[in-house]
Amino acid sequence: MFGIVRPCAHRLSEGLRTEWMAHLCGLCLALRSDHGQFARIVTNYDGLIVSVLTEAQSERTTGWRRTAGPCPLRAMRTASVARGEGARLAAAVSLVLASAKVRDHVADGDGMLRRRPVAAAARRVAAGWDRAGARTGAQLGFDTALLVDAVDRQTGIELIAGPGTPLLTVTEPTETATAAAFAHTAVLAGKPQNAAPLAEAGRLFGRLAHLLDAVEDQEADAASGAWNPLTATGTSRDEARRLCDDALHGVRLALRDAEFTDDKLAHVLLAHELRQSVDRAFGTTACSHQAGAVLLDGAAGPSAAGPAGSFGSVPGNPYAPGPGGPGGPPQPPPEPPRDRRGLIMGCLVWAGLACTCQMCCGTFEDPWSHQRREGLCSQCDCGDCCDACDCCSNCGDCCDGCDCCDCDCSC
Repeated sequence: MFGIVRPCAHRLSEGLRTEWMAHLCGLCLALRSDHGQFARIVTNYDGLIVSVLTEAQSERTTGWRRTAGPCPLRAMRTASVARGEGARLAAAVSLVLASAKVRDHVADGDGMLRRRPVAAAARRVAAGWDRAGARTGAQLGFDTALLVDAVDRQTGIELIAGPGTPLLTVTEPTETATAAAFAHTAVLAGKPQNAAPLAEAGRLFGRLAHLLDAVEDQEADAASGAWNPLTATGTSRDEARRLCDDALHGVRLALRDAEFTDDKLAHVLLAHELRQSVDRAFGTTACSHQAGAVLLDGAAGPSAAGPAGSFGSVPGNPYAPGPGGPGGPPQPPPEPPRDRRGLIMGCLVWAGLACTCQMCCGTFEDPWSHQRREGLCSQCDCGDCCDACDCCSNCGDCCDGCDCCDCDCSC
Protein backbone atom coordinates (compact mmCIF):
# COMPACT_ATOMS: atom_id res chain seq x y z
CA MET A 1 0.00 0.00 0.00
CA PHE A 2 1.52 3.30 -1.04
CA GLY A 3 0.09 6.79 -1.28
CA ILE A 4 0.06 10.06 0.59
CA VAL A 5 -3.66 10.19 1.46
CA ARG A 6 -4.13 7.64 4.23
CA PRO A 7 -7.27 8.57 6.17
CA CYS A 8 -7.62 7.41 9.73
CA ALA A 9 -10.76 5.59 10.82
CA HIS A 10 -11.12 7.94 13.80
CA ARG A 11 -11.43 10.97 11.51
CA LEU A 12 -14.10 9.55 9.19
CA SER A 13 -17.75 9.18 10.02
CA GLU A 14 -19.07 5.65 9.76
CA GLY A 15 -20.75 6.39 6.43
CA LEU A 16 -17.65 7.96 4.88
CA ARG A 17 -15.45 5.17 6.23
CA THR A 18 -17.70 2.60 4.58
CA GLU A 19 -17.66 4.56 1.33
CA TRP A 20 -13.86 4.90 1.39
CA MET A 21 -13.46 1.16 1.93
CA ALA A 22 -15.89 0.53 -0.93
CA HIS A 23 -13.59 2.42 -3.30
CA LEU A 24 -10.44 0.79 -1.93
CA CYS A 25 -11.88 -2.71 -2.32
CA GLY A 26 -13.39 -1.77 -5.68
CA LEU A 27 -9.95 -0.75 -6.97
CA CYS A 28 -8.41 -3.98 -5.71
CA LEU A 29 -11.10 -6.14 -7.31
CA ALA A 30 -10.99 -4.17 -10.57
CA LEU A 31 -7.26 -4.95 -10.76
CA ARG A 32 -7.97 -8.63 -10.18
CA SER A 33 -10.79 -8.81 -12.70
CA ASP A 34 -8.92 -7.06 -15.51
CA HIS A 35 -5.33 -8.03 -14.84
CA GLY A 36 -5.17 -11.08 -12.56
CA GLN A 37 -4.39 -11.73 -8.90
CA PHE A 38 -0.81 -10.48 -8.99
CA ALA A 39 -1.90 -7.03 -10.15
CA ARG A 40 -3.67 -6.50 -6.82
CA ILE A 41 -0.35 -5.66 -5.18
CA VAL A 42 -0.44 -2.23 -6.88
CA THR A 43 -3.59 -1.24 -4.96
CA ASN A 44 -2.80 2.15 -3.45
CA TYR A 45 -4.49 4.88 -1.49
CA ASP A 46 -3.98 7.66 -4.00
CA GLY A 47 -5.28 5.70 -6.98
CA LEU A 48 -8.69 5.28 -5.42
CA ILE A 49 -9.15 9.07 -5.44
CA VAL A 50 -9.73 8.71 -9.19
CA SER A 51 -12.62 6.36 -8.43
CA VAL A 52 -13.93 8.72 -5.74
CA LEU A 53 -13.89 11.73 -8.07
CA THR A 54 -15.66 9.82 -10.85
CA GLU A 55 -18.43 8.75 -8.51
CA ALA A 56 -18.68 12.19 -6.87
CA GLN A 57 -19.63 13.69 -10.26
CA SER A 58 -21.93 10.88 -11.42
CA GLU A 59 -25.61 10.36 -10.89
CA ARG A 60 -26.35 7.37 -8.66
CA THR A 61 -27.43 4.26 -10.57
CA THR A 62 -28.50 0.79 -9.51
CA GLY A 63 -25.21 -0.78 -10.58
CA TRP A 64 -22.72 1.50 -8.81
CA ARG A 65 -22.11 -1.02 -5.98
CA ARG A 66 -21.84 -4.79 -5.77
CA THR A 67 -21.41 -7.21 -2.88
CA ALA A 68 -17.94 -8.73 -2.69
CA GLY A 69 -17.19 -12.00 -0.95
CA PRO A 70 -15.20 -12.46 2.27
CA CYS A 71 -11.63 -11.13 2.20
CA PRO A 72 -8.83 -11.61 4.76
CA LEU A 73 -8.10 -7.88 4.71
CA ARG A 74 -11.70 -7.24 5.82
CA ALA A 75 -11.45 -9.86 8.59
CA MET A 76 -13.29 -12.33 6.31
CA ARG A 77 -16.36 -10.14 5.97
CA THR A 78 -18.38 -9.39 2.86
CA ALA A 79 -18.67 -5.77 1.75
CA SER A 80 -20.38 -3.46 -0.71
CA VAL A 81 -17.69 -2.29 -3.13
CA ALA A 82 -17.47 0.29 -5.91
CA ARG A 83 -17.69 -0.87 -9.47
CA GLY A 84 -17.74 0.66 -12.93
CA GLU A 85 -15.57 2.91 -15.02
CA GLY A 86 -14.18 4.92 -12.10
CA ALA A 87 -12.73 1.83 -10.45
CA ARG A 88 -11.30 0.60 -13.76
CA LEU A 89 -9.69 3.97 -14.50
CA ALA A 90 -8.19 3.92 -11.01
CA ALA A 91 -6.83 0.45 -11.75
CA ALA A 92 -5.22 1.57 -15.01
CA VAL A 93 -3.65 4.62 -13.37
CA SER A 94 -2.42 2.53 -10.42
CA LEU A 95 -0.70 0.06 -12.73
CA VAL A 96 1.18 2.79 -14.57
CA LEU A 97 2.10 4.60 -11.33
CA ALA A 98 3.33 1.35 -9.80
CA SER A 99 5.35 0.67 -12.92
CA ALA A 100 6.95 4.10 -12.60
CA LYS A 101 7.74 3.46 -8.94
CA VAL A 102 9.40 0.14 -9.77
CA ARG A 103 11.51 1.69 -12.52
CA ASP A 104 12.50 4.51 -10.17
CA HIS A 105 13.71 2.00 -7.59
CA VAL A 106 15.59 0.11 -10.29
CA ALA A 107 17.28 3.32 -11.45
CA ASP A 108 18.27 4.14 -7.85
CA GLY A 109 19.50 0.58 -7.24
CA ASP A 110 17.47 0.22 -4.06
CA GLY A 111 17.94 -2.94 -2.01
CA MET A 112 17.78 -6.18 -3.98
CA LEU A 113 17.36 -4.19 -7.19
CA ARG A 114 21.11 -3.58 -7.20
CA ARG A 115 21.43 -7.12 -8.53
CA ARG A 116 21.13 -7.31 -12.30
CA PRO A 117 18.86 -10.41 -12.47
CA VAL A 118 16.44 -8.90 -9.97
CA ALA A 119 16.48 -5.53 -11.73
CA ALA A 120 15.84 -7.21 -15.10
CA ALA A 121 12.86 -9.11 -13.66
CA ALA A 122 11.50 -5.90 -12.12
CA ARG A 123 11.75 -4.11 -15.46
CA ARG A 124 9.77 -6.91 -17.14
CA VAL A 125 7.05 -6.68 -14.49
CA ALA A 126 6.92 -2.89 -14.88
CA ALA A 127 6.65 -3.18 -18.67
CA GLY A 128 3.79 -5.66 -18.26
CA TRP A 129 1.96 -3.26 -15.98
CA ASP A 130 2.41 -0.48 -18.51
CA ARG A 131 0.80 -2.62 -21.22
CA ALA A 132 -2.02 -3.74 -18.94
CA GLY A 133 -2.78 -0.17 -17.91
CA ALA A 134 -2.75 0.93 -21.54
CA ARG A 135 -5.30 -1.75 -22.48
CA THR A 136 -7.74 -0.74 -19.76
CA GLY A 137 -7.15 2.94 -20.41
CA ALA A 138 -7.89 2.51 -24.11
CA GLN A 139 -11.20 0.83 -23.28
CA LEU A 140 -12.11 3.88 -21.20
CA GLY A 141 -10.89 6.44 -23.73
CA PHE A 142 -7.87 7.38 -21.61
CA ASP A 143 -4.42 7.47 -23.20
CA THR A 144 -1.98 6.16 -20.60
CA ALA A 145 0.86 7.18 -22.92
CA LEU A 146 0.56 10.58 -21.22
CA LEU A 147 1.54 8.93 -17.96
CA VAL A 148 4.33 6.85 -19.48
CA ASP A 149 5.75 9.88 -21.27
CA ALA A 150 5.71 11.83 -18.01
CA VAL A 151 7.59 9.02 -16.27
CA ASP A 152 10.20 8.88 -19.05
CA ARG A 153 10.70 12.66 -18.90
CA GLN A 154 11.11 12.44 -15.14
CA THR A 155 14.25 10.35 -15.53
CA GLY A 156 15.78 12.82 -17.97
CA ILE A 157 14.99 15.81 -15.77
CA GLU A 158 16.57 14.17 -12.75
CA LEU A 159 19.79 13.55 -14.71
CA ILE A 160 20.30 17.24 -15.47
CA ALA A 161 18.81 18.78 -12.30
CA GLY A 162 21.26 20.33 -9.87
CA PRO A 163 21.70 23.18 -7.41
CA GLY A 164 19.64 26.14 -8.58
CA THR A 165 17.22 24.07 -10.67
CA PRO A 166 13.66 25.16 -9.76
CA LEU A 167 12.01 22.42 -7.74
CA LEU A 168 8.81 22.73 -9.77
CA THR A 169 10.79 21.77 -12.88
CA VAL A 170 11.43 18.42 -11.22
CA THR A 171 7.79 17.92 -10.16
CA GLU A 172 6.31 18.88 -13.55
CA PRO A 173 6.07 15.34 -15.04
CA THR A 174 4.20 14.06 -11.98
CA GLU A 175 1.89 17.07 -12.11
CA THR A 176 1.13 16.44 -15.80
CA ALA A 177 0.33 12.77 -15.20
CA THR A 178 -2.04 13.33 -12.29
CA ALA A 179 -3.73 16.26 -14.06
CA ALA A 180 -4.59 13.97 -16.98
CA ALA A 181 -6.02 11.29 -14.69
CA PHE A 182 -8.14 13.72 -12.65
CA ALA A 183 -9.45 15.45 -15.77
CA HIS A 184 -10.58 12.17 -17.34
CA THR A 185 -12.90 11.49 -14.41
CA ALA A 186 -15.02 14.38 -15.72
CA VAL A 187 -15.23 12.66 -19.12
CA LEU A 188 -16.32 9.36 -17.56
CA ALA A 189 -18.92 11.12 -15.41
CA GLY A 190 -20.34 13.08 -18.34
CA LYS A 191 -19.30 16.44 -16.86
CA PRO A 192 -16.84 17.87 -19.42
CA GLN A 193 -17.12 21.31 -17.80
CA ASN A 194 -15.28 19.86 -14.80
CA ALA A 195 -12.23 18.81 -16.80
CA ALA A 196 -10.33 22.10 -16.41
CA PRO A 197 -10.76 22.58 -12.63
CA LEU A 198 -10.07 18.89 -11.95
CA ALA A 199 -6.96 19.01 -14.14
CA GLU A 200 -5.74 21.89 -11.97
CA ALA A 201 -6.57 19.95 -8.79
CA GLY A 202 -4.74 16.92 -10.21
CA ARG A 203 -1.70 18.98 -11.16
CA LEU A 204 -1.37 20.33 -7.64
CA PHE A 205 -2.07 16.92 -6.14
CA GLY A 206 0.80 15.50 -8.21
CA ARG A 207 3.05 18.27 -6.94
CA LEU A 208 2.15 17.39 -3.37
CA ALA A 209 2.72 13.68 -3.95
CA HIS A 210 6.19 14.33 -5.36
CA LEU A 211 7.20 16.83 -2.67
CA LEU A 212 5.94 14.77 0.26
CA ASP A 213 7.69 11.67 -1.03
CA ALA A 214 10.90 13.71 -1.26
CA VAL A 215 10.49 15.10 2.26
CA GLU A 216 9.79 11.72 3.82
CA ASP A 217 12.69 10.01 2.03
CA GLN A 218 15.33 12.75 2.29
CA GLU A 219 17.20 11.33 5.26
CA ALA A 220 17.09 7.75 3.96
CA ASP A 221 18.18 8.91 0.51
CA ALA A 222 21.10 10.80 2.00
CA ALA A 223 22.20 7.73 3.94
CA SER A 224 21.99 5.46 0.89
CA GLY A 225 23.28 7.98 -1.64
CA ALA A 226 20.03 7.91 -3.61
CA TRP A 227 18.85 10.90 -5.65
CA ASN A 228 16.45 13.23 -3.86
CA PRO A 229 14.93 16.35 -5.46
CA LEU A 230 15.29 18.53 -2.36
CA THR A 231 18.94 17.65 -1.89
CA ALA A 232 19.78 17.79 -5.59
CA THR A 233 18.26 21.24 -6.15
CA GLY A 234 19.35 22.65 -2.79
CA THR A 235 15.76 23.38 -1.76
CA SER A 236 15.18 23.93 1.96
CA ARG A 237 12.38 22.18 3.83
CA ASP A 238 10.87 25.59 4.59
CA GLU A 239 10.56 26.30 0.89
CA ALA A 240 9.14 22.81 0.29
CA ARG A 241 6.55 23.44 3.00
CA ARG A 242 5.59 26.76 1.41
CA LEU A 243 5.06 25.04 -1.94
CA CYS A 244 2.97 22.36 -0.26
CA ASP A 245 0.77 24.89 1.52
CA ASP A 246 0.23 26.79 -1.73
CA ALA A 247 -0.73 23.55 -3.47
CA LEU A 248 -3.19 22.66 -0.70
CA HIS A 249 -4.92 26.00 -1.11
CA GLY A 250 -4.97 25.61 -4.87
CA VAL A 251 -6.59 22.17 -4.67
CA ARG A 252 -9.42 23.58 -2.55
CA LEU A 253 -9.99 26.47 -4.94
CA ALA A 254 -10.01 24.14 -7.95
CA LEU A 255 -12.51 21.75 -6.36
CA ARG A 256 -14.79 24.69 -5.58
CA ASP A 257 -15.03 25.41 -9.32
CA ALA A 258 -16.18 21.87 -10.18
CA GLU A 259 -19.77 20.60 -10.08
CA PHE A 260 -20.39 17.49 -7.99
CA THR A 261 -23.39 15.30 -7.29
CA ASP A 262 -22.05 14.27 -3.86
CA ASP A 263 -18.57 15.48 -2.97
CA LYS A 264 -18.42 14.67 0.75
CA LEU A 265 -15.79 11.94 0.52
CA ALA A 266 -13.81 13.78 -2.16
CA HIS A 267 -13.81 16.89 0.03
CA VAL A 268 -12.59 14.98 3.08
CA LEU A 269 -9.79 13.29 1.16
CA LEU A 270 -8.59 16.31 -0.82
CA ALA A 271 -9.13 19.02 1.80
CA HIS A 272 -8.89 17.46 5.26
CA GLU A 273 -6.73 14.38 4.69
CA LEU A 274 -4.36 16.04 2.24
CA ARG A 275 -3.58 18.62 4.92
CA GLN A 276 -2.97 15.78 7.39
CA SER A 277 -0.55 14.21 4.90
CA VAL A 278 1.48 17.42 4.70
CA ASP A 279 1.56 17.79 8.48
CA ARG A 280 2.59 14.16 8.87
CA ALA A 281 5.44 14.46 6.36
CA PHE A 282 6.81 17.59 8.03
CA GLY A 283 6.29 16.23 11.54
CA THR A 284 3.82 18.87 12.66
CA THR A 285 0.99 16.65 13.86
CA ALA A 286 0.47 13.84 16.31
CA CYS A 287 -2.27 11.39 17.20
CA SER A 288 -4.83 12.79 19.61
CA HIS A 289 -5.96 9.25 20.44
CA GLN A 290 -2.55 8.30 21.87
CA ALA A 291 -1.69 9.06 25.48
CA GLY A 292 0.70 11.96 25.95
CA ALA A 293 0.51 13.14 22.36
CA VAL A 294 1.00 16.82 21.57
CA LEU A 295 -1.75 18.10 19.33
CA LEU A 296 -1.60 20.64 16.54
CA ASP A 297 -2.53 23.52 18.81
CA GLY A 298 0.20 22.63 21.31
CA ALA A 299 -2.21 21.11 23.81
CA ALA A 300 -1.25 17.88 25.48
CA GLY A 301 -3.01 14.59 24.98
CA PRO A 302 -5.21 12.93 27.61
CA SER A 303 -2.48 11.55 29.88
CA ALA A 304 0.03 14.39 29.56
CA ALA A 305 -1.50 16.24 32.48
CA GLY A 306 -0.10 13.67 34.91
CA PRO A 307 -1.78 12.22 37.99
CA ALA A 308 -3.47 15.47 38.96
CA GLY A 309 -4.52 16.67 35.51
CA SER A 310 -7.74 18.22 34.37
CA PHE A 311 -9.72 15.08 35.11
CA GLY A 312 -9.14 15.24 38.87
CA SER A 313 -7.11 13.14 41.25
CA VAL A 314 -5.79 9.68 40.62
CA PRO A 315 -8.71 7.20 40.43
CA GLY A 316 -8.84 4.84 43.34
CA ASN A 317 -8.34 7.36 46.18
CA PRO A 318 -11.44 6.79 48.32
CA TYR A 319 -11.18 10.26 49.90
CA ALA A 320 -10.87 12.25 46.68
CA PRO A 321 -13.92 13.75 44.94
CA GLY A 322 -14.78 12.22 41.62
CA PRO A 323 -15.21 8.63 40.45
CA GLY A 324 -14.88 6.23 43.35
CA GLY A 325 -14.91 9.00 45.99
CA PRO A 326 -17.64 10.12 48.33
CA GLY A 327 -19.29 12.42 45.81
CA GLY A 328 -18.62 10.47 42.69
CA PRO A 329 -20.93 8.25 40.67
CA PRO A 330 -21.12 4.56 41.57
CA GLN A 331 -18.57 2.42 39.83
CA PRO A 332 -19.62 -0.54 37.67
CA PRO A 333 -18.92 -3.94 39.17
CA PRO A 334 -15.64 -5.49 38.08
CA GLU A 335 -15.79 -7.87 35.16
CA PRO A 336 -15.83 -11.51 36.16
CA PRO A 337 -12.50 -13.28 35.58
CA ARG A 338 -12.23 -14.94 32.19
CA ASP A 339 -10.82 -18.35 31.54
CA ARG A 340 -7.42 -17.98 29.91
CA ARG A 341 -6.32 -20.27 27.14
CA GLY A 342 -3.17 -22.24 27.55
CA LEU A 343 0.02 -21.32 25.74
CA ILE A 344 -0.32 -23.81 22.89
CA MET A 345 -4.04 -23.25 22.27
CA GLY A 346 -3.55 -19.48 22.44
CA CYS A 347 -0.76 -19.68 19.87
CA LEU A 348 -2.99 -21.69 17.53
CA VAL A 349 -5.78 -19.12 17.84
CA TRP A 350 -3.24 -16.32 17.28
CA ALA A 351 -2.07 -17.99 14.07
CA GLY A 352 -5.65 -18.22 12.84
CA LEU A 353 -6.30 -14.55 13.55
CA ALA A 354 -3.07 -13.56 11.82
CA CYS A 355 -3.94 -15.58 8.70
CA THR A 356 -7.29 -13.82 8.39
CA CYS A 357 -5.83 -10.37 9.18
CA GLN A 358 -8.36 -9.84 11.95
CA MET A 359 -5.59 -8.41 14.11
CA CYS A 360 -5.05 -5.77 11.42
CA CYS A 361 -8.65 -4.73 10.76
CA GLY A 362 -11.65 -4.31 13.02
CA THR A 363 -11.83 -5.86 16.48
CA PHE A 364 -10.83 -9.28 17.68
CA GLU A 365 -10.78 -11.41 20.82
CA ASP A 366 -7.42 -11.74 22.53
CA PRO A 367 -6.13 -15.29 21.84
CA TRP A 368 -5.27 -15.86 25.50
CA SER A 369 -7.43 -13.57 27.71
CA HIS A 370 -10.61 -13.45 25.52
CA GLN A 371 -10.73 -9.64 25.92
CA ARG A 372 -11.93 -7.53 23.02
CA ARG A 373 -9.10 -5.61 21.35
CA GLU A 374 -8.75 -3.12 18.52
CA GLY A 375 -6.85 -4.06 15.37
CA LEU A 376 -3.65 -2.36 14.30
CA CYS A 377 -5.62 -0.24 11.82
CA SER A 378 -7.08 1.66 14.76
CA GLN A 379 -3.62 2.64 16.02
CA CYS A 380 -2.96 5.13 13.27
CA ASP A 381 -1.77 8.70 13.22
CA CYS A 382 -5.04 10.51 13.67
CA GLY A 383 -6.04 13.84 15.02
CA ASP A 384 -9.29 15.67 15.16
CA CYS A 385 -11.12 15.65 11.86
CA CYS A 386 -11.12 19.43 11.69
CA ASP A 387 -7.51 19.82 12.80
CA ALA A 388 -6.68 19.76 9.11
CA CYS A 389 -9.26 22.36 8.22
CA ASP A 390 -8.75 26.04 8.86
CA CYS A 391 -12.41 26.56 8.06
CA CYS A 392 -13.03 29.40 10.46
CA SER A 393 -10.29 31.47 8.86
CA ASN A 394 -11.92 30.95 5.48
CA CYS A 395 -15.45 31.90 6.61
CA GLY A 396 -17.10 28.57 5.96
CA ASP A 397 -15.74 27.66 2.54
CA CYS A 398 -13.95 24.52 3.69
CA CYS A 399 -16.34 22.34 5.67
CA ASP A 400 -19.57 23.14 3.85
CA GLY A 401 -21.44 19.92 3.17
CA CYS A 402 -18.99 17.79 5.15
CA ASP A 403 -20.41 15.52 7.86
CA CYS A 404 -17.05 14.19 9.00
CA CYS A 405 -17.23 16.15 12.23
CA ASP A 406 -19.33 18.57 14.21
CA CYS A 407 -17.23 21.56 13.20
CA ASP A 408 -19.32 24.70 12.95
CA CYS A 409 -17.95 26.57 9.97
CA SER A 410 -20.60 29.27 9.81
CA CYS A 411 -18.34 31.96 11.32
